[in-house]
Amino acid sequence: MKPQHFLIAIAIAILFFLFQLFNPFLKAIFVALLLTVATNTLDLFITHRVKSQTISAIIMTMILALIFFVPVMYCIFSFANYINQLDQQALMKNYSQIETWILNIPKEYEFFKQQLILILEKIDIAESIKNILSIGAYLGKNSASFMIDMFMILIFYFFFTLYGTSLSHYIKDILPLKKEDSITLFYESSNVMSIVLYSILVTAIFEGMLFGFFISVYGYNGFLLGVLYGFASLVPVVGGIIMWLPIALYEIYLGDFYDAIIISAYSIIIISVVADTFIKPIIIKYINQKVVKTPSKINELLIFFSIVAGLSTFGFWGMIIGPAMVTFFISIVQLLKKYSNDML
Repeated sequence: MKPQHFLIAIAIAILFFLFQLFNPFLKAIFVALLLTVATNTLDLFITHRVKSQTISAIIMTMILALIFFVPVMYCIFSFANYINQLDQQALMKNYSQIETWILNIPKEYEFFKQQLILILEKIDIAESIKNILSIGAYLGKNSASFMIDMFMILIFYFFFTLYGTSLSHYIKDILPLKKEDSITLFYESSNVMSIVLYSILVTAIFEGMLFGFFISVYGYNGFLLGVLYGFASLVPVVGGIIMWLPIALYEIYLGDFYDAIIISAYSIIIISVVADTFIKPIIIKYINQKVVKTPSKINELLIFFSIVAGLSTFGFWGMIIGPAMVTFFISIVQLLKKYSNDML
């Protein structure tokens, strides 16, 4: 047996045992690694300013926790707490009041009335309450596990960011590619993933803040609804409707037709048209030019489907894993295209 074959066999055996050893943390490691690659340009930007990789890693980890993990945990605990405090009798009473309200809708709104009646006929209120309570139990049961996952992601993210430069140089050296091609692959992946991540964050934070501050004027929990609107805004075209339409209908149910119109108009005109169409691209362009340096263009529809596919396959973390895998594949294809052109 040749020495290199012996070393390859040992390496494979060690990799198998390493996989078994770190298996409980593989998802956390993978997500943290993807986040590190996606935020690499911002990390370099901060490191250049503070002149310390350690301080930069601490700042990046704190930023990640504040803008991503803290809001998610707040939503989970808020929903779990709210659902566990639900009064089943009060829900049944409210449902009866809604039925009465719909039946008393004036004849001039007959079409609207009939549509609501059809919706009510499909609702089994007892089964719905049972499902809501089961969701609360699920959230309570899995919130601890989710917190542990997020804590581990933050730890791995900190160390990947701290030693990212050394790790990237090591990986580029062992890849069976030319050095310039390894660098191209890494930076292309990093740039594209950065654009995707920044697009997601800018959309969620900017539009969530606009909606949260506005809706708090009407006595709602602005922070919770703002975070939820931020996640909903990731869905193109109909994302914001998921949040503002139920609130507008609730205002109509309360008899506040004017407030419902104002909420709907604000959500459509200010957020969907002005903010999403005009202001958001300007912010992303600024980040693209000041931080990423080498802008990349990614089709928004492709990002949307990669997020949906990631969520359906990997759960919550698929929102990161899906776009990352798609953008990495795009980088590989671009590199293969380069090799093909060189061979011609």
